[in-house]
Amino acid sequence: MAKWRDGRGQLRSGTVEVELEVAASSRSRTRGLLGRDGIEGALLLTPASSVHTFRMRFAIDVAFLDRRHRIIAMTTMPPNRLGLPRIRSRHVLEAEAGAMAAWGLRVGSVVELQQGPTQVDALLRSY
Repeated sequence: MAKWRDGRGQLRSGTVEVELEVAASSRSRTRGLLGRDGIEGALLLTPASSVHTFRMRFAIDVAFLDRRHRIIAMTTMPPNRLGLPRIRSRHVLEAEAGAMAAWGLRVGSVVELQQGPTQVDALLRSY
């Protein structure tokens, strides 16, 4: 996808499908997960090559993706840390600590990122 926008989408890897929030604007990337007690699914920061967890309330898994959506690095960050920038990173995925391992993601995995209405959104509109 050439142009990302704030909104919702899905992350797919193998048989796993995860609800995705997309933070593409400067404002939404800056806000990120601040002020939340957790997240269902994952947050995609794009473009991004580094993150921090200052003022966050929970630990997160962080996956750095290249332009082909291949995971080039992963880490788990506790609150109040500054992450190192990854030069080849174009996108960053964030999720609650432990979630990415449960989804089977690892360095070298390629994820499919799709933006647009999710199945939940489509079901809600049908009522």
